[in-house]
Amino acid sequence: MGSKNESLRIEEVGLGLNENEILLKAKIAAILNLPEEDILNFKVIKKAIDSRKKSAIIFVYSLDVEVRDSSKIKEFNTRYRVRFQTPYNYELKKIDATLLKSKYFKELKRPVIIGSGPSGLFAALILVKAGLRPIIFERGEDVDLRIKSVSNFFNFGKLNLESNVQFGEGGAGTFSDGKLYTLINDPRSSFIFSELIEAGAPAEIAYSATPHIGTDKLREIVKNIRAKIIAQGGEFRFNTCLTNIEIKNDKIVAAIFNNTEKILVDNLILAIGHSARDTYQMLYENKLEMSSKAFAVGLRIEHKAKAINKAQYGNFFNNKRLGTARYKLVEHPAGERSVYTFCMCPGGYVMGAASEEDGVVTNGMSEYFQDGKNSNSALLVPVTPADFSSDHPLAGVEFQRVWERKAYEAGGSDYSAPVQLVGDFLAGRPSFLKLDEVNPTYKPGVKLTSLENCLPPYVISSIKKAIPLMAKKINGFDNPEAVLTGVETRTSSPLRFFRDEFCQSNIKGLFPAGEGAGYAGGIVSSAIDGLVVAEAIIDKINLKK
Repeated sequence: MGSKNESLRIEEVGLGLNENEILLKAKIAAILNLPEEDILNFKVIKKAIDSRKKSAIIFVYSLDVEVRDSSKIKEFNTRYRVRFQTPYNYELKKIDATLLKSKYFKELKRPVIIGSGPSGLFAALILVKAGLRPIIFERGEDVDLRIKSVSNFFNFGKLNLESNVQFGEGGAGTFSDGKLYTLINDPRSSFIFSELIEAGAPAEIAYSATPHIGTDKLREIVKNIRAKIIAQGGEFRFNTCLTNIEIKNDKIVAAIFNNTEKILVDNLILAIGHSARDTYQMLYENKLEMSSKAFAVGLRIEHKAKAINKAQYGNFFNNKRLGTARYKLVEHPAGERSVYTFCMCPGGYVMGAASEEDGVVTNGMSEYFQDGKNSNSALLVPVTPADFSSDHPLAGVEFQRVWERKAYEAGGSDYSAPVQLVGDFLAGRPSFLKLDEVNPTYKPGVKLTSLENCLPPYVISSIKKAIPLMAKKINGFDNPEAVLTGVETRTSSPLRFFRDEFCQSNIKGLFPAGEGAGYAGGIVSSAIDGLVVAEAIIDKINLKK
């Protein structure tokens, strides 16, 4: 019999497309071999679509169940992995109450956070809840102004170097699909999801197997989180870029902003994102310990959403309960590097994600309803420091830059992206006539050409071999009229900062965090890392270190 602190978990409970969730109670009773009236309550923990059998697509549930008397359960059904488990409750760390009125605490400088992406925002949330009053510095604009700058780039090709798809309130994730699934199994994620829901995210992110928010909803959510942080004593400074740091005795003592303003600091969180290349350079010059690391580069592939729906759902492709279909693929072509899909955007858009002059960068974005005409995904190939031109810590940055500039030139040197039809790409010939079936969604614009010289030969060759293999899993994936857009280079940070067991760099008081520091990839893992680093700062203060 389970204790009061345990819950009864049941998995793999299936419902057909035409079955209502009201039937779940009866299914639970049957699995537990109990009368239905003994099922007091249940909660959906996870909901997924199983479309392996196209003629019988089902929804699959994981459930937490409350029963009247668990001693009546004679045996736990292994088919449904029935078991008791103790739920994890995330406990917020606080500043020791004995310190709050001490001279030490009164002289302590406010924590400084560089960057307002997921790691920066959630670090700030934990710090304000602990009784600290962090200042968040963001080089880009607040969301409302940032939207105007990004729209100006999409519509007219005018790039704002300080506020764009990469920089600004909410980080790069603000202009994305807002995907929240991660392979990291960290109990902090439940806290993150609850905060997002409180800030306006749809409730289903708490149990969906593929949770997403959409760029349209994310924009309001980050504003609501900002308001919550400010209400508890935090402060935001937009259009304020970290341009230098001052160090004494291997410890950070001040941060310089916009080359003019000096702020004295005791603890500084670097949550700068994976594209702050000028900040990387400045930190390298200040001898912050860092090393290059592996990441991935590739192209975006774009199909009609309806075609992907048919491939995944068969005759049920129009069923509204299923939504827009997604996929996740990986192939290992003989004699080539692995190729995998990444950041798949059902009913989404390919967008320009440049943050430097004379470079083309692509990424995917979709809105909450994922109802665009096309679906797209990155096709990526891993690269390692052995592929870079040197062993310099910033060699990965230069590797990215080389191919982004080649794509810029291939696209006509006006931030238009080079595109090629899949049929032409596989045949090794340029595309130059017209686009018929799939209209590219990339903005500011596209140019039909060849992608052969936009990426290293081994990347192009691997993708060519992988697409026909992927078509064996997704019918029509190799459709000659599908569109490839180049290039995708900002998949993750090209370097990693050193961090000790207390999350500090070799410069004491400086805490690298999130995706830009090389410790996360995506919204949830970045937010988790922000929590981890904030917890480390609270511990440091409590220990008076």
